[in-house]
Amino acid sequence: MTHPKNPFSLSLSKALLAALALAIPLSLLAGQVWISPFSPPVPNATAILMELRLPRAVLALILGAGLGAAGAAMQGYLRNPLADPGLFGIAPAAALGAVLSFYTGYEVQAFTLPLFALIGGGGAMGLLALIAGRAGGIALFTLAGMMIASLAGALTSLAISLSPNPFALSEIVTWLMGALADRGWHEVRLAAPLTLAGLVLLWRAAPALDALALGEAAARSLGVDPTRLLWLMIAAIGLIVGSGVAVAGMIGFVGLMVPHLIRPFTDQRPSATLIPSALAGALLLLIADCLCRVMPLKGGELRLGIALSLAGAPFFLRLLLKMRRELA
Repeated sequence: MTHPKNPFSLSLSKALLAALALAIPLSLLAGQVWISPFSPPVPNATAILMELRLPRAVLALILGAGLGAAGAAMQGYLRNPLADPGLFGIAPAAALGAVLSFYTGYEVQAFTLPLFALIGGGGAMGLLALIAGRAGGIALFTLAGMMIASLAGALTSLAISLSPNPFALSEIVTWLMGALADRGWHEVRLAAPLTLAGLVLLWRAAPALDALALGEAAARSLGVDPTRLLWLMIAAIGLIVGSGVAVAGMIGFVGLMVPHLIRPFTDQRPSATLIPSALAGALLLLIADCLCRVMPLKGGELRLGIALSLAGAPFFLRLLLKMRRELA
C-alpha cells in the first residue's frame, strides 16, 4: 500500500511551515530579556540565543512534532477521537522511571535521569507487547495500556510519599510538571534521533491505519497484519513519548488537541493527518513555551505542562459535550 497524495494535506502543511518560519525567529527573541535588533544591545546576546533559546526552541519543535503525530496515529489506530498517547501507559511508566532516579539520588549523574525514563518507557512497551502482542486486539491493547498507566501512577505516588528528603520531593514534583526551561543541546541530541525513529515508524504504519479505518475485517482483506501494526504502534509511541518524558517531563494534551484542530482541513484519513499534525504540534509547543517564558510570574516562569493542561482540559470538555450532542 502507498500513501496517496492529498492536496488538502499538502496545502495545510505548506501553511504550517510558513507559520513555523515566522514563529521560530520570534521565539528566539522572546523571553524575560527581549532581544531585538531595534533595541539597545543585550549583554551576552549571542550566548543567550545559541546556548539557551535555540536549543530550547529546537527541543520544542522535536517534542511537539512527535506528540502531534503520535496523537493522530493513536486516534486512527483506536478509532477513538479521545485517544491520546498517554493511553498506552508509556508516558506514566517513563515518568515513574525518572521519579525513581530522583528517589535514589542517581539523577545527579549525567544521562541517568533520561536513562531511567527510557527504561521505564521500554518496560511499559514490553509489558504491552506481552499482554496484547499475540492477540493484537484493540480492546485488549487499550485495557492493557490503561492498566499500565494506573499502576505506574500509583507507584509514582508511592515514591513521592516515601521521598527520602524534601529536596528530592521538590525535584520530583517540579519535574513532573513538565518544562523546557534549562534544557540544552544535550537534551536535543538525546530526543532527536529517538523521536525521528518513532516518526518514521508511524509513517510506515500510516497505510495500515488508513485500511483499519474501514474496519478490522476490511483491513485484513487488504493485507494488513494486525500484530505487525500493533508492534509498529508500540515501538513508535514508545520512542516518541519515552524520549519526550525523558528530557522534558510530563507534557500532555498536545496529542489530543492537535489532530482535532487539523482533521477538518484534511480528508479525515490518518495518513493525511500525520504530517500536518506533526507540524501543528511543533508550532503549538513552540508558541506555548514562548508564552510561558514571557508571562510575568513571581518566582520564575509558568511550567509548560501546567499551561498545556490549563488549555487542554477545556478543549477535552468541549469534545465530550460535542460527542454527547451527536449521540443525543
